[in-house]
Amino acid sequence: MRIASRRKTIAFFLVLGISLVALAIALDVGWIILNWRQSVMLFLGVIVFATIILGMILNTTFLVREIRLNEQHGSFINAVTHELKTPITSIRLYLETLQRREIEEAQRQHFYQLMLDDTDRLMGTVEQVLKAGQVGYKRGEQYRAKVDLGNLAAECMELARTRHHLSTGALHFASANGQPGNDAQAKDALLTRPVTEFPVHGDPEELRTAISNVLDNAIKYSVGNVDVSVVIETPDEKRVVLRVRDQGVGIPADQLKRVFKRFHRVRRRSTSKVKGTGLGLFIVRSIARAHGGKVFAESEGENRGTTVTLELPRSVDE
Repeated sequence: MRIASRRKTIAFFLVLGISLVALAIALDVGWIILNWRQSVMLFLGVIVFATIILGMILNTTFLVREIRLNEQHGSFINAVTHELKTPITSIRLYLETLQRREIEEAQRQHFYQLMLDDTDRLMGTVEQVLKAGQVGYKRGEQYRAKVDLGNLAAECMELARTRHHLSTGALHFASANGQPGNDAQAKDALLTRPVTEFPVHGDPEELRTAISNVLDNAIKYSVGNVDVSVVIETPDEKRVVLRVRDQGVGIPADQLKRVFKRFHRVRRRSTSKVKGTGLGLFIVRSIARAHGGKVFAESEGENRGTTVTLELPRSVDE
């Protein structure tokens, strides 16, 4: 109901703005017709009416943007409230069960593990919100170091497997042509490569956050059928490219750029149960830009998967 009401409000202001602009243009044309022989009056009238028209266009644009921003804020608050409340409620339920009943040791350990998982989920949400606030402001001198993006990706993949309880084949490295390779060999190869193999210059923690967010997003939007491949390559001497490809729900063409905006989430029936705050890819974009790189998404359409590409400047020894 609220979404429908907001859409009606946006439509009202849009129609009102267009009507006022049309009226102003009609008055302007009328003024020109009536005063076409009086050059001074004609000139002043055109200037005044053009200013009025421009002001109404800017005002209408601002109002529509503010309404949409308020809608995004509302969706964000609802999402964060759910992401915070659900694990807290779950932890409380398990604690009350442990307090009131005698439970076998195996079941007790199971409850402990579930509470730890809920705690990780809670911490993840808090960290996302805090990180989104941090990347919105320019800091002073930032920490930079030489980082091997291959090693960092391998660490993030191992963490994602553990966090999402995935099998080895569900999240794997692939060759540059997209063909999956032997995961264990690929991972070992990356971990044993010298630091100059995929070198970038940046903040290791921020880059770890960016890669983890891309992986988590790919896993979540796979919606049950998790098949995520990771490719790292150096197409030239200036760039290191990391591509994360999933076989999930895909992204409509008109939203490929919007998914990197703050609070934006793809709205579709197949993704209605996907939890999140709409901050993950926004944080990735902010980190990429802060490191002189970029990130973009590609998708062939609904249910045909998505590829998110992170490009960073390659670190070159002086």
